[in-house]
Amino acid sequence: MHKTLKNETAKPPAANMVAQQRKFDAFMEEFNEERPHEALHMNTPSQLYALSPRRMPAKLPEMAYPDRFEVRYVSAYGGIRWHRQWINVSSALLGEYVGLEEIDDVVWDLDFGVKKIGRLHERQMRIEDAQGRLMRCQPKPDDDNEFIW
Repeated sequence: MHKTLKNETAKPPAANMVAQQRKFDAFMEEFNEERPHEALHMNTPSQLYALSPRRMPAKLPEMAYPDRFEVRYVSAYGGIRWHRQWINVSSALLGEYVGLEEIDDVVWDLDFGVKKIGRLHERQMRIEDAQGRLMRCQPKPDDDNEFIW
């Protein structure tokens, strides 16, 4: 499917973004409405699609963290304030609250709900990911509103 998508929409690429989007839209309509799929017993996806009876909320409820956690709001830049400095967390969590639980003198687990997403090392003012790698992004020394990548 990906090879077909690439061949039909990106080789050659369209002259501009609007034209490229038209190519994607045409492919999507043919793929979902006209093309039978062997995996669907020669039906099209639109023939088998059904709306979910459950409605998705416009916004998820706020996460609740235990009292021992420090709770921080992830800004529009994807970071949190910690000891008057910015620390990058993730742009995927914009507008959400994360919890930090102290596990050592200068080390904090960083959680989103029940999911551990990293570990904050206060000495480096950086977050280590689940594989133990320190994330690349750090605050600029002269401007605490921007990040160095």
